[in-house]
Amino acid sequence: MLKEKWNIVEKLPPMLSGEELKRRLEIKPFYDGEIRSKTKSERLVALNEIYNIYLPSVMSEEIYSKIYLAMLRSLQKKEGKLAIQQRNENGKRIRDIDGSDYGYQGIIGGSDSFTIIGSSGIGKSSAISRAINIATENRVLEMEEPFCKIIPAVVVQCPFDCSVKSLLLQILRQIDMELDTHYYDMAVRARATTDMLIGSVSQIALNHIGLLVVDEIQNIVNHRQGKSLVGMLTQLINNSGISICMVGTPEAEVFFESVDYLARRALGLRYGNCEYNAYFREFCESLFQYQYIKQETVISDSIIQWLYEHSAGVLAVVVSLIHDAQEISILNDREILDIVSLNEAYEQRMNMLHSHIRPSVVIKKDAVKRKKGNSTLEAVGNSGQEERQETGILPQEADSNRDGRATGSIDKAEDNVEPVTYSVDKGDSSEWSFMELAELAKKNRCDMLSLLKGKISITEIAV
Repeated sequence: MLKEKWNIVEKLPPMLSGEELKRRLEIKPFYDGEIRSKTKSERLVALNEIYNIYLPSVMSEEIYSKIYLAMLRSLQKKEGKLAIQQRNENGKRIRDIDGSDYGYQGIIGGSDSFTIIGSSGIGKSSAISRAINIATENRVLEMEEPFCKIIPAVVVQCPFDCSVKSLLLQILRQIDMELDTHYYDMAVRARATTDMLIGSVSQIALNHIGLLVVDEIQNIVNHRQGKSLVGMLTQLINNSGISICMVGTPEAEVFFESVDYLARRALGLRYGNCEYNAYFREFCESLFQYQYIKQETVISDSIIQWLYEHSAGVLAVVVSLIHDAQEISILNDREILDIVSLNEAYEQRMNMLHSHIRPSVVIKKDAVKRKKGNSTLEAVGNSGQEERQETGILPQEADSNRDGRATGSIDKAEDNVEPVTYSVDKGDSSEWSFMELAELAKKNRCDMLSLLKGKISITEIAV
């Protein structure tokens, strides 16, 4: 009895959408509130569960759809006469050891490359990983006639030196890990040249790879071999018919936009930092459900606004702030997750990011009083959530620093001059108030800014 021929496309799990897709993408580790009564060491270990939380967004759904359809197109090309002809062509190229050129060309072809470009820390890699896991169900697909194993998606990283040979060998290593083959060892023993590797990897990719994901593609921007690497990926597409996804930061956009043929290879998805919207609020609220300090804290609007201001909408920074704030609070026995502990995490653990994230309060221009002959300074302090909302300051607002004193922001306006925002960073230990300094400046007819500089640290931000 003849074996039934399998359709490789039917091996893929069905494509998901809507609420079912969101449910499958979401990761919420188990949490038991009793953990807050455990020892310090137990709570600190359990605190790492925060890093495993994943909440799907619109970006997650789009990436899933793009990756699933790319794998589907690639698998469809592996069946039929064109695929057989392309295998023969690739075999001739591999055997062409003397380097003679007999008009080798891609037959199966196709411009199946796309990019996923987004700011660092917004969750691109996590979204891609979740999409691949769901779209493939972590399975290696098998065909019987002819017998062949296919990896639906292979993920590699662009080498820091943009070495074409290094990337090709990395692809072989990943295939060996998944299929328990020895392609990498054979290539190293044969001392294969880059040209030979392109032929052999094209053949192997045609037989065993659905989608190739190349992460950290921004490495090509400042390296002279960047265009050579993209050219190799283009040749790999033409000779194997597989789809290639290039993932990187916005730095790569300038490179791809420079030439039209590169721009065609870079069509795809673009993402920026998360906006202050319902998803960001839901993300913060979900993280706050995982508390490992003794005193449970209910998240408020002011905390959500503070998190947005001190993360610039980068979700990875939000996770680190909430994790480190709890870690510091457990270690110093405060045992509470509030603005004070969050400020400590920002000041002690996020120093490297301060130059990229500059928290400041945005004051409406119509709230700045102008007075002929001198300037009037408006100060906004940490005077409670209701008062802050009345001013219309969203999402940025006044904070409180570690010793509990109010910090604020000051706008300075003069006639025919745009307001300048001053962001207050720290306070001193002496007793003083803005009102007293304003009265003193008025009495002595001097600039209040010079008096403030003796009390607090002020950063001037050009508007």
